[in-house]
Amino acid sequence: MKKFSDLNLVEPLLRAVKAEGYDTPTPIQAQAIPPALTGKDVLGVAQTGTGKTAAFTLPILQRLEELDIQPRQNTPLALILTPTRELAIQISESLKTYGKYLRQHHTVIFGGVGQNPQVAALRRGVDTLVATPGRLLDLMEQGHVYLDEVETFVLDEADRMLDMGFIHDVRKVVKELPKQRQTLLFSATMPSAITSLAEQVLLDYVRIEVKPAATTADRVDQRVMFVEKSNKRKLLEDLFSDPDIDRAIVFTRTKHGANRVAKFLNQRGIESDAIHGNKSQGARQRALKNFKDGGVRALIATDIASRGIDVEDVSHVINFDLPNEPESYVHRIGRTARAGADGMAVSFCDEGEVDYLRDIEKIIRQKVEVDGEHAFHEDRIARMHADHTRPRAKAPSNSRGGGQRGRSSRNGGGRSGGRGRRR
Repeated sequence: MKKFSDLNLVEPLLRAVKAEGYDTPTPIQAQAIPPALTGKDVLGVAQTGTGKTAAFTLPILQRLEELDIQPRQNTPLALILTPTRELAIQISESLKTYGKYLRQHHTVIFGGVGQNPQVAALRRGVDTLVATPGRLLDLMEQGHVYLDEVETFVLDEADRMLDMGFIHDVRKVVKELPKQRQTLLFSATMPSAITSLAEQVLLDYVRIEVKPAATTADRVDQRVMFVEKSNKRKLLEDLFSDPDIDRAIVFTRTKHGANRVAKFLNQRGIESDAIHGNKSQGARQRALKNFKDGGVRALIATDIASRGIDVEDVSHVINFDLPNEPESYVHRIGRTARAGADGMAVSFCDEGEVDYLRDIEKIIRQKVEVDGEHAFHEDRIARMHADHTRPRAKAPSNSRGGGQRGRSSRNGGGRSGGRGRRR
């Protein structure tokens, strides 16, 4: 088994990794870091919770340190594009953690807050810029960001970019990048649109696929509870009478649903807060910090917000509503059982969600264990699910039978202004 000391990382990075208590890299880190350090393009197919943030932040920090270039104002040397504000903040924290012994600067820009502090940070000059697409394009149009000196470009959570309608924005950003650059693209799934994008932005790349979607759930004890929709809140309250549920994320399909569930739990003395796209950035950050610090027992979240939640020791994930996209189920339950720990995922399934459960079991390639002992068990819905999953006779059918990109000088055609070595 590889150790971080086997990955050719420089001493300041190894010191920072050790300070965080890490010794052995995760599979995505062990496979992605070596080629990324040499400048190769990388396509990483990996779920959240697999350690992929460090798989690209560590190589960026090391390669920029080796380049030893002083960044110009408004002109980052590395760009990390990510779909949500929460993820952008998480990546920024990773850069701070692993780069604390280096002489590098980074900043993070996203919408929902005033732009002036972000503009001021860019004007001072940053090595790495972490950004969401909308705010990045806005500041580019205003002349506050130029991408013509980017050495390394990271596209994180590419499939979520697609889900959120950001692919057009991503393509606009890519057009402004230098042709000669390193690109690292990470995605949990590879729908056709992302495969096409990868072929366009990557050159002679290394593909790394650490695990199929189903295996991310292997460390999670999964249960399904069949319940009438009208009894879901009572069942949720009943679950929280168990003291073992000390830190839980409860997922709903809608923002309004998240607010209603949070209000219901708080009224019953169960400290809760909601996090979703309609919340202001300050409210979202406060809710997440409260949850991390133990100030609230339950965080009620929607799928859009879920990928930005990276909290250790989440004991339970509760699917108050089953997702209508089975891939989202895998992302949701990946919020527990982090870093090798075990976790519990409980899913409520009402009559209208039986088809969703069937699709989930298909993608995870296993049956979710039924908990029929709770007070609100609805046997009629359980039988509906059993009818769906009962094997049927099949009708007869007819069978049918990277090298590193070259690097050239950036002095021609760029904007004037010198870059020196780090001081």
